[in-house]
Amino acid sequence: MGGRGTEGTGVPLSWVSPDGRFILSARAVRTFAYGFQSVLLGVYLDARGFAPWQIGAVLTATLLGSAVLTAVFAATADRYGRRRMLKLSALFMAASGGAFAITTSYPLLFLASLTGTVGATSGEVGPFLSLEQTMLPQTTSPDLRTRLFSVYNMLGALTGAAGALAAGTPALLQRWAGLAAADAFRAMFVLYALLAGVTLWLFGRLSDRVEATDGATRSRLDRSRGVVTRLAALFSLDSLAGGFVVQSLIAFYFHLRWGLGPEVLGPVFLGVGLLQAGSFIVAARVAERIGLINTMVFTHLPSNLLLMAIPFAPTLPWAIALLLARHALSQMDVPVRQSYVVAVVDPEERMAATGVTNIARNLAQSVTPVIAGAAMQIVGVGVPFLVGGGLKIVYDLLLLRMFRSVRPPEETK
Repeated sequence: MGGRGTEGTGVPLSWVSPDGRFILSARAVRTFAYGFQSVLLGVYLDARGFAPWQIGAVLTATLLGSAVLTAVFAATADRYGRRRMLKLSALFMAASGGAFAITTSYPLLFLASLTGTVGATSGEVGPFLSLEQTMLPQTTSPDLRTRLFSVYNMLGALTGAAGALAAGTPALLQRWAGLAAADAFRAMFVLYALLAGVTLWLFGRLSDRVEATDGATRSRLDRSRGVVTRLAALFSLDSLAGGFVVQSLIAFYFHLRWGLGPEVLGPVFLGVGLLQAGSFIVAARVAERIGLINTMVFTHLPSNLLLMAIPFAPTLPWAIALLLARHALSQMDVPVRQSYVVAVVDPEERMAATGVTNIARNLAQSVTPVIAGAAMQIVGVGVPFLVGGGLKIVYDLLLLRMFRSVRPPEETK
């Protein structure tokens, strides 16, 4: 796939094929939409008069729907076409944005959330991730795989941060265009649907080189079953914990605890995204030095301690500082984890492996937002931070113990 830079071609990321660049572009557009919707969603539903448990149920529905779609698409994509499944996911995303734009009926919003493509977090929702994770190794050379996953996640973080900043747009529309608050929020949901359309167009430009190769259409696990099963169990624990602190709930916490609106939350989550973007690039370099598993664990542990400290912050600046410090470390494991999964399984089992691990993550994460919403209402608004952080620490220690000796090929040379 060429060298490590853009020398001699003038093409950014020349070490990535055109298909890889289309996937990266679609990721950027999509996560910009997730960025602003994840900040606005809880605030908007609260303004519509829904209780915290109902807001948590909407987030649970979208994560549960995401898990179901991921399972279906992972099982069928290599047979019916990966591009086709990506385009169908983009259509679902457009439909969910349209539903939030045209109705305030809670049952209809709940049904729209079951498409699994509502932006509950600034990161991935829906089955996009498993499909793209399987395709990306085919768009660069093996020694650049982790670096490509770092770029993939860095773009998502940067555009998600820009989207979070754009969450202040409703306040500007109210002030400058004289729109009612509800109409200003609806305009953002319309934009969400339009960006889903752009994502659909980008997927339409992918070539057949991203499809399953001959002999690589296995939709079930074989030799990799034991490793993937153990990874899926651990990743589900991590996601169960992460469901307590998805970005929509963090934004909702700052709204309840400190009275912040989208015009302040947007810049805060811009900072979160910028720190995450930088950490993704650093993660690839660190992983090349100390290994994938060590990078996953030793960057994650301190971030979880910072997460648990947020409810004890005496002032708003302290709470924001702890949040930013936490996110400077918390996502460094993401590109490393994605690279690790596709590296320790046979190429023909990558779709099954990414599907199983992401399904486990989505199912586990879908359980906790409704519990977190109820806990915030009944026990205290800071409870999700404590429970989520504690469970994540357990995950880190188990991962280190169980997988320290299971190394990807490049670490065993």
